[in-house]
This record gives sequence, structure tokens and C-alpha cells, in this order.
Amino acid sequence: MRTIQGTIVSNKMTRTVVVRVDRLVKHKKYLKFYRTSRKYKADVEDAKTYRLGDMVRMRETKPLSKDKRWKVMEVVRKADAEEVEGESESENAGDKQPS
Repeated sequence: MRTIQGTIVSNKMTRTVVVRVDRLVKHKKYLKFYRTSRKYKADVEDAKTYRLGDMVRMRETKPLSKDKRWKVMEVVRKADAEEVEGESESENAGDKQPS
């Protein structure tokens, strides 16, 4: 059974969180490493107990819905309150129109 580790980027659904998994990939021609990411939907009991920025470990399961094939096993690292506030402020800053 596969396990992967990633960061929670959304917890707005009832029993689902969205987890971003980053990985390094080596470029075939230039042999440099670059970072790619992919988002997975994972099943949880109550999404409100998980916060944005929490690092979680997930395991693969049978298909639970159209998009869900993962289940959160444990929280590896809790997000700091400053990290969560900083992310929400930066998201709102991009919405404002300059005068």
C-alpha cells in the first residue's frame, strides 16, 4: 500500500481535505532539478479538525468517490498560527485592485 506526505491546502469540504504533494524531478536534457506538485483529495472523519498548512501522511485506499482515493493516516507536523495567517493575507492581497 502506497503512502505519501503532503500539505493541506483546503479543508472546506465536510469529509475531504485537499493535499498538495511536492516532489523534485530531474530535467532530462539540462539535468537540473525542479519542483512539481500535484493535489490529491483525501478522506477524513472531520475536515475542520485539520488546518491549512498541516503536513499529513496519507495511504492509498479503494475509490471512495470520483476523485478520492486516499485516506489521511496521521498529522506529521502541525501548522503554525503565523503561517496560516500569512497565507490568507497573501491570498487577499492579490484580489485588491490598485487605485
